[in-house]
Amino acid sequence: MTQRRTPSGQGPARRPGRTSRPTQRVRVRDTSSTRVEPRVARQARPVAAKRTAAQKGATKRTVAPRPRAITGRATVVIAVLVALVLAYTYPLRVYLAQESQIAKMKQAQDIQRRLIAEKADEVALWSDEEYVVAQARERFYYVRPGETPLIVLNDPAGAARDAGHAPAAPAADRWYDTLWSSVQAADSEPRN
Repeated sequence: MTQRRTPSGQGPARRPGRTSRPTQRVRVRDTSSTRVEPRVARQARPVAAKRTAAQKGATKRTVAPRPRAITGRATVVIAVLVALVLAYTYPLRVYLAQESQIAKMKQAQDIQRRLIAEKADEVALWSDEEYVVAQARERFYYVRPGETPLIVLNDPAGAARDAGHAPAAPAADRWYDTLWSSVQAADSEPRN
């Protein structure tokens, strides 16, 4: 009888005419009170080793070639992708820099437009005669003929002095100001 071989060149899993090894009976035990020990490794059957050596014309076992992790096509595709990424990096960086520059220029233009609008409103105010008169009275204390100007000066110390009251004592320095002034005074004393 001819034995059939698998594509990897290995022989059949079982030989014809032979049954599997005799099975051993397994006893089921209650393991709740016993401890589990590791299994002992089985020893190779010496009969099988003699039989394979005794067979004449046995073919040599061949090993199927392992498929490579990265094929040539995958390498070429990866190289092309890396080249494309490197080729598009610089133009993309330039594009993003120009976009930020355009955004800054638009922001500066908006600020200038607002400033121009404010100045235009101010020019419109100065073209009004009443606004000019109000500004002359406020800034330069101008009065119309026949009016008496009255200027109020805010001088609380002078008013207290004229009323005969003693001026208010200055507020006490904070403790760290006093400490710092004493350090400065000690530093400025001449040494003998």
